[in-house]
Amino acid sequence: MTSPSVAPVLRIRERAPSAPEQARSIEKRQKLLDAGRALFAEKGYEAASIAEITSRARTASGGFYQFFSSKRQFLVVLMNDFLARLAALNLRPQSPGGDVREGLRKFLADAFRVDRAHFGVVHAWQEAVRSDRELARREKEIEAWTNARVLGVFQLLSKSPRARPGADIRAFARMMNRHFWSLLARGSRLSPREFAQEVQISADVIYNYLFSDSPR
Repeated sequence: MTSPSVAPVLRIRERAPSAPEQARSIEKRQKLLDAGRALFAEKGYEAASIAEITSRARTASGGFYQFFSSKRQFLVVLMNDFLARLAALNLRPQSPGGDVREGLRKFLADAFRVDRAHFGVVHAWQEAVRSDRELARREKEIEAWTNARVLGVFQLLSKSPRARPGADIRAFARMMNRHFWSLLARGSRLSPREFAQEVQISADVIYNYLFSDSPR
């Protein structure tokens, strides 16, 4: 079983080309990835074509296949990069003290401080998963991993003297995990202000479920 601190590496049956070693090729591959993130954020998975990705990256159309076997495999590479970024986040909240609600809001805002272009990758991934059984199986791996991470945060918070007794932390973690992924998928279509508001409301929901106003 994958450790909550280590992101799952998504693998599919398609054979991926070898990673480039020369600086020029590495740069060209990165430009394609950056262009893909931007286009997926703007248009979604199906509507974004390889021709558009290469045009945005100012790369010859055939150059795409030097680094990626298909748009599907390209999406998996982008999703693996996003999962690695999630794994690098510090999800150990400070010991609750003082204003617990404000502390939770700050913690969640910090956890969601990811480049907005990556939100488009999540949107594209969820679009592709709906019609692809193999990707849907990989989605279950992601869900299990992120659910374990959210549960770990809630278990730490439940040790506070202000924690509400009898809270079903496991069920709540599953529910909030699904909500967080929905928020990430919609993130590229929300304004920064709207996104920040939803993060703050999420923090308030967590506070109201996990904590009471009086210490145990």
